Amino acid sequence: MPRMNKKSSSSLPFMKMHGLGNDFVVVDARAHEIPLSQGLVRGIAHRRTGIGFDQLAVISTGNADAHLTFYNSDGSTSAACGNATRCIARYLMDEKKLANLHLTTDRGDLFAVDSGNGLTSINMGHPQLDWRDVPLAEEMDTLSLPIEGAPVATGMGNPHCTFFVDDVSSVDLAEFGAAHEHHSLYPQRTNVQIAEVIDTDHIRMRVWERGVGITLASGSSSCATAVAAARRGLTGRAVRIDLDGGTLHIDWREDGVWMTGPTMHVADGVFTAQFIEDCG
Repeated sequence: MPRMNKKSSSSLPFMKMHGLGNDFVVVDARAHEIPLSQGLVRGIAHRRTGIGFDQLAVISTGNADAHLTFYNSDGSTSAACGNATRCIARYLMDEKKLANLHLTTDRGDLFAVDSGNGLTSINMGHPQLDWRDVPLAEEMDTLSLPIEGAPVATGMGNPHCTFFVDDVSSVDLAEFGAAHEHHSLYPQRTNVQIAEVIDTDHIRMRVWERGVGITLASGSSSCATAVAAARRGLTGRAVRIDLDGGTLHIDWREDGVWMTGPTMHVADGVFTAQFIEDCG
């Protein structure tokens, strides 16, 4: 990963955003390239000595309205981050005075729509249902993994493992999530969801995010859980998902999995040159 040169480092503007408490630091690199070292990403992520985030997102130029790159709080990268994409889409739509937007990510092309009443919708693309695409370590049925609890594996540009339980409040998510994130069936680690089906159009869900830990919400996890529930025949393809931080609406359509919810641009700030140099 490229590193900032200490002699040339300078202050770095950023934005703080969140979607239902799933929080992000966003760096706008459209005017000039901003290389980030793993040390700097981890330094920014620290909730006492940095700013803190679940993901860091970089906005850069590309062949569409913008290109997005995502980092987890441990410094690793992720191809997708649904809530961050919604937050940035809202920011860019307001900036450009557009009602829809075309974004690119390592996941592929994503499309955003202003849904009115402060809500933003993102088409997160088609789910990856084949074991090779999730990816898993070996060939198997992604609808029922050979893990206690028979979870469902889904790819949304990042890997997911969804457990359906009778009561999400009865599960120690810290212990459960940590135990399954590094399961040998997931060579790239996995996001872990525990989901309780309330009705055919209503799910209660909690999330352990790889490289992060427990989060109040996760867009890609919500999409994966909705797809898993529909494939299992537990719900229809359009569901409300209640997370610890609030509610998202997921609709698995013919053109992809659409996610709709609120966003918040919390504040703007600047990382100082001293902070950047100390992070290395």
